[in-house]
Amino acid sequence: MSMQNVAPALPFTAPRRNELTHIPGDEGWPIIGKTFQVLADPKGHIEANGAKYGPVYRTHIFGETNVVLLGPEANELVLFDQQKLFSSTHGWNKVLGLLFPRGLMLLDFDEHRLHRKALSVAFKSGPMKSYLSDLDYGIAARVAQWKAKPGEMKLYPAMKQLTLDLAAASFLGADIGPEVDEINRAFVDMVAAAVAPIRRPLPGTQMAAGVKGRKRIVAYFREQIPLRRGNHGGDDLFSQLCRATHEDGALLSEQDIIDHMSFLMMAAHDTLTSSLTSFIGELAANPDWQDRLRAEVLALGLAPGSPSSFDDLEKMPLSEMAFKEALRIKPPVPSMPRRAMRDFTFKGFTIPAGTAVGVNPLYTHHMKDIWPEPDRFDPLRFTEEAQRNRHRFAWVPFGGGAHMCLGLHFAYMQAKCFARHFLQNLEVSLEPGYKPDWQMWPIPKPRDGLRVRVKTV
Repeated sequence: MSMQNVAPALPFTAPRRNELTHIPGDEGWPIIGKTFQVLADPKGHIEANGAKYGPVYRTHIFGETNVVLLGPEANELVLFDQQKLFSSTHGWNKVLGLLFPRGLMLLDFDEHRLHRKALSVAFKSGPMKSYLSDLDYGIAARVAQWKAKPGEMKLYPAMKQLTLDLAAASFLGADIGPEVDEINRAFVDMVAAAVAPIRRPLPGTQMAAGVKGRKRIVAYFREQIPLRRGNHGGDDLFSQLCRATHEDGALLSEQDIIDHMSFLMMAAHDTLTSSLTSFIGELAANPDWQDRLRAEVLALGLAPGSPSSFDDLEKMPLSEMAFKEALRIKPPVPSMPRRAMRDFTFKGFTIPAGTAVGVNPLYTHHMKDIWPEPDRFDPLRFTEEAQRNRHRFAWVPFGGGAHMCLGLHFAYMQAKCFARHFLQNLEVSLEPGYKPDWQMWPIPKPRDGLRVRVKTV
């Protein structure tokens, strides 16, 4: 199929308020609705509503009535979306459209499929081995720095800087040069603006800084694309996309490459920062599991600082299970918005076209009938036998269906590579009595940076 035959995003009309009053719920105050309650305690808010109203309820956040669908069946309906009922474009656009327009997650149906197929070339075996080499080198060097200065550290900002540097190396190329700090700063500003309460780029606001950052990123990518398509392209993700083609053999347009690179850099950086922080935080709080994972790493027989291979990472099943459990407890995308493009029915409720609809991995991941003692860290929930008996949409940190995260294998690779170097060199712990305070929305992060102590093994 040629890109010329792909239809533009479908238009929609939001339903009138009285068209949703048959759905139970509480919309709160005029205009602001329940926005502040959701921001203050998203998990507590949605669990209270689920207990009071059941798996389908109505609320009002960010200036609009929303219908929330809860549980694995809701996740399957909305994420798997076999009938193509739900628009991701019109779900995410309100949050990401100004800063990350037409990123892969903001495309729908045939257009999304064509772009995803073109981008998938960058996540095949050959490029992934190249990324692993860059990740491995960068992680080993940073862990060596931490090892040289044992003691207390704030885990989140340290992890944020690491994932930003790793994304620059594996996505843009290790030899990006002196511009790397400026490019990284622009991305930090864009990500901060994506969740800023003021949604217009007024002078002095986060949104203004984010829009300025996007201009810098666009200028950098536009200047680099002809070079990467020529003799200056390497094995980094950016160069892979510059050479990628659609099914009809046409190269991705410059604007498509810019939009996809901006989105992929944001997605890889912010969600991995959250995931790796919660992963190591759980190991600090559960020293018995930290010891078990360290034993798995030491059994690889690798000299400290030596490179990790794909084969080495395949021999770390416990580390992968522990990472999955960290993603269960604190999914990096706790809620996923969509827009209903046609009327549909769920649990006996008819919901009209145009309705803003959301599903909630954070809620599903803590349902007691699926996950006994849901707040307890237990990687054995992810043995093959345990997974066989669960609904396939009971665990959805990477989404599902056509919009399943394209970089999920990249995330596993980076997490296991990090676990290998970190646990081989360092032991991490929390001060007695200390409990990190996490902000759970829009992407989980510890409010105080998560204070840990590291010491040499």
